[in-house]
Amino acid sequence: MSKHRGMTLLEVMLALVILATAGLAVMNAASGTLNNQAYLQDKTFALWVASNRLVDLKLQQTWPSADWQNDTEEFAGNTWYLRYQTVKTSNDSLQALDIEVSTKKEGSALAYIRTYIVAE
Repeated sequence: MSKHRGMTLLEVMLALVILATAGLAVMNAASGTLNNQAYLQDKTFALWVASNRLVDLKLQQTWPSADWQNDTEEFAGNTWYLRYQTVKTSNDSLQALDIEVSTKKEGSALAYIRTYIVAE
């Protein structure tokens, strides 16, 4: 007579534990990837908002004062909070223009742009 042997309950439970652990690791990695994608999307939009404000200021040829100026803008279904100012440089013929963009009124900046303009 041949002896047929199957898997014991302990072996099946151990295989399920290994499978569940692997599944949790895959879900964790997928969740991290989605969070990073959302952050990168917000950062990209914030850079676009900052670039748009820079272009607006250049077209108007009116530069902000040395004090921070606050503003908001609607873009991509979100409200973006901007602040910008001019900064004196060591060269009297140049000024720096800083623009910061965040998703919260008092939040840290997601995007930061600095450009230089000829002082008049």
